[in-house]
Amino acid sequence: MVTVLAGMAGGPVARAQTDTADPGTAPSGSVEVLARMEGPGPSGIAVTPEGRIFVGFPRHADDHASATLAELKGGRLFPYPSSAMSLPSDAPPAERLLSVHGMTVDRLGRLWVIDDGKRHGHDIPEGGAKVVGIDPKTNRVIASVPLKAPALRPDSHMNDLRVDLGHGAKGTAYVSDSSFGTTPALVVVDLASGRQRRVLATHPSTQPDPGFLTVLEGRALKYDPRHPTFPVGGVDGLALGEGGRRLYYAPLSSHRLYSVPTDVLANPAASDAQVAASVRDEGEKGAADGLAEDAQGRLYTTDFEHDAILRRAPDGTFERLAHDARFVWPDGIFVDAHHVYVTLGQWNRLPDFNGGQERRKPPYLLVRIPVEPPPTVRSPTG
Repeated sequence: MVTVLAGMAGGPVARAQTDTADPGTAPSGSVEVLARMEGPGPSGIAVTPEGRIFVGFPRHADDHASATLAELKGGRLFPYPSSAMSLPSDAPPAERLLSVHGMTVDRLGRLWVIDDGKRHGHDIPEGGAKVVGIDPKTNRVIASVPLKAPALRPDSHMNDLRVDLGHGAKGTAYVSDSSFGTTPALVVVDLASGRQRRVLATHPSTQPDPGFLTVLEGRALKYDPRHPTFPVGGVDGLALGEGGRRLYYAPLSSHRLYSVPTDVLANPAASDAQVAASVRDEGEKGAADGLAEDAQGRLYTTDFEHDAILRRAPDGTFERLAHDARFVWPDGIFVDAHHVYVTLGQWNRLPDFNGGQERRKPPYLLVRIPVEPPPTVRSPTG
């Protein structure tokens, strides 16, 4: 096909039609699908140093009867740490898992999960919201710390967590309360004593951006907490950086990244004003649900606006690791020495955000993306 164009001078010019296109829309990165899941949507993901893979299936959007925490083995999901604890039952909420969301692995290889305690259509029961630690070597629960008022609110959405073994006799858990309402905050939990406190509850770094605008699957959508058209909320993803010296975090309805020193955050004597004064605005990072960290001090973010996974270097520069049209609301993210693992929950397609229409299309994917090994440091003698 030949198109006749108006020339700058000297009359028409004929050329073959080769309209330009944005190369950034093409798929990129090496994406491996580890699992296709037909049941409830996945959220949290964690991988032990031995390669055991754990996935969380929360019940706050869908009160399903499947396991809320499962181990992926041989292409199949198994309730973890047991059917009695992970499947629905009549046991007291404090003795079972109700709705597992975020999760992590500490430096000793132990699995930690945040149970938000929220089943769709139900209030959070006493003992339902809790921080739970499990030792994969024995598959036994090593800690279960219930979250209570005033750290826990009736509208709390305990979303993600990181465990810092450098502070406290048995470590300190940092939990993000994104809030099912409009009251987000960080919650700091001493794992030995169970002492817990709510911090930065009114600080801009934990709050949604009132003017937040996003484009999801071709739809321009604006933050509206009273009539949400996509998942909205305050502080969501967490990551421990700088060898555990800083906690990085970001509100879900925001493009910004923040951090706070753990020496201040974990100090029970530090006032909220002192914690707030130590917060550092790290600048733009895109629209992220999950955050993760690696041993080289790099941060990884899901980018739900661009169906992508990004990596932030210690100097603050970003690169795109992968882009794929199948990345419909990348949610949980975990990094080990060799791969980035990501769950694709399709949460923006829930009926609550689409006029009552269910737009999710199983299977839900668990994918991984290879990362290069850490650089080799050579001695002066070679």
